[in-house]
Amino acid sequence: FDMLENSFGDEGGALVRAENINTLGEVPNSSWFTNRIGVRDMTLEELVRGNDTVGPPDTSAPLTVLRGGLGAISSGLVVRDQRGEPYYLVFDRKGFRNLGTGAAVVASKFFHAFGYNVLGATIIHLDPKTFEIEPGAMILQLGSGEVDLDREFIDLLLDEMEPNDDGLYRAVAYSLLESESLGEFKFFGTRSDDPNDIFPHENRRELRGLRVFSAWLNNTLTRAINTRSFLVAENGRSFLKHYLVDFSTALGSGWDLDDRLIPKDEWAGNEYTLLGDTLASLKTAATLGIWTRPWLEIDYPYPEYAEIGRIEGDHFEPDIWKPDYPNPAFSRMLPDDAFWAAKIVARFSDEMIRAIVRTGQFSDPAAEEYLVQTLIKRRDKIVEYYFRDINPLDEFRVENGQLVFRNLGEDRGLATGTKYEHEWFVLDNQTEELQVLTQRLLQSERRIDIPRTSTDYLTARIRSRSVEQRRWKKNIDVTLRMDDPPVVVGVEREVGAFVLERTLEGGYTTQSHLEFGGTYAGLEDDQQRLIDEYVRRLNELT
Repeated sequence: FDMLENSFGDEGGALVRAENINTLGEVPNSSWFTNRIGVRDMTLEELVRGNDTVGPPDTSAPLTVLRGGLGAISSGLVVRDQRGEPYYLVFDRKGFRNLGTGAAVVASKFFHAFGYNVLGATIIHLDPKTFEIEPGAMILQLGSGEVDLDREFIDLLLDEMEPNDDGLYRAVAYSLLESESLGEFKFFGTRSDDPNDIFPHENRRELRGLRVFSAWLNNTLTRAINTRSFLVAENGRSFLKHYLVDFSTALGSGWDLDDRLIPKDEWAGNEYTLLGDTLASLKTAATLGIWTRPWLEIDYPYPEYAEIGRIEGDHFEPDIWKPDYPNPAFSRMLPDDAFWAAKIVARFSDEMIRAIVRTGQFSDPAAEEYLVQTLIKRRDKIVEYYFRDINPLDEFRVENGQLVFRNLGEDRGLATGTKYEHEWFVLDNQTEELQVLTQRLLQSERRIDIPRTSTDYLTARIRSRSVEQRRWKKNIDVTLRMDDPPVVVGVEREVGAFVLERTLEGGYTTQSHLEFGGTYAGLEDDQQRLIDEYVRRLNELT
């Protein structure tokens, strides 16, 4: 239903800027997201541990099976170890050793480092013959309700799974919360049972930016069923905490229409499952098959690296990547949303990527190294694309009476010799009106003298002038509260995704902007539709 609803429905509201950010344009910590590597350095040990706070199951004694699940991609068993810790075990399907379990663990470590709530995940090897079944244990089958769980069910389940050469079974063990699950959340609207859920999900920056992270890790199955909202108790209060769950179809692992784990199909990440690419189909038909989809020409190293599946970095293009079906939050991602996410991606060094990939415990060193190099290539492409798309100045601070900043794009080698055009305004914090204070100046230093004034707030408007990167000319307004010393309290970026112009009749229309390559430069079809709807509603109001 989620696929049909998002493929053929018109979910979510009008296109607006992200609504849950602070005045600095960042995502505050919340029940949805906790800033981690985006705001501080993380050690390799932290990255590898992820959210694994209780460790793997204690297999020195038999595990007790509490219930089972069938009918979903990650069918498995809920067990309890002798310490009383609950886990959900998911095994590799027969013929696809290490594929789903490796992808699940590696991706979970990355998503935890990004800042999302995820379940702890570790790989274990166990002998299911030692399982003990809890009296009254049940199997939940999608569409069929619950039935009794017995040894026959476990044998049938494992008959579809891949054993190791030593007879043990490899599984990913997800540590479960001792909290009530209140079901999944959607990528649009709000939950009526969560008083803290005040921002439409499609307008949350961390859900829009999830598109960038998902593109990097090829996590194409970003859907409601892979989310959970838990009622948790922390610091004496109860609230809903929202999780991303099950990354077994990330990286090169995929799924078929029978909800079974398989290597990703060639189209995954390139076209939607149901809608495909209409323009590509028409172009193929118009050329009588002479022109074919570019992704058909990709030579994946499969089955050479069978445990990795199908993922590559040479042909990957961040702006063209697609999930398996439309996602309302992804469709509303604007350049400032993407820049926020790309900054986080940029903080992962090659060493960090290699350490996290190693947690997948792949058996072939060559396959492991291929995945590392693929993720490095995809990281670099993501950072370069989104750092080109917006003025990439960041990390504003005050030092010795000057406003100091970094040019993240130039630091990545995307340009040299950038100059910075700037002017100062007095800001009326009540009316938000700006009054010109200084003339416009141009300089090459990444530090700007702060004018001496008795006003409470000043705003610096900065544009980057680069021969190589014309899109960097977009404004960044940096607001200072004139304490002693001054403090940066606001950063607002000009997006420039499209341009609104008044018509002779007094209405509005979207106009081409040569600097940005056209009216809809860099936007997908569903984003273009949202912009057209925005303009239509604006005209109705005027």
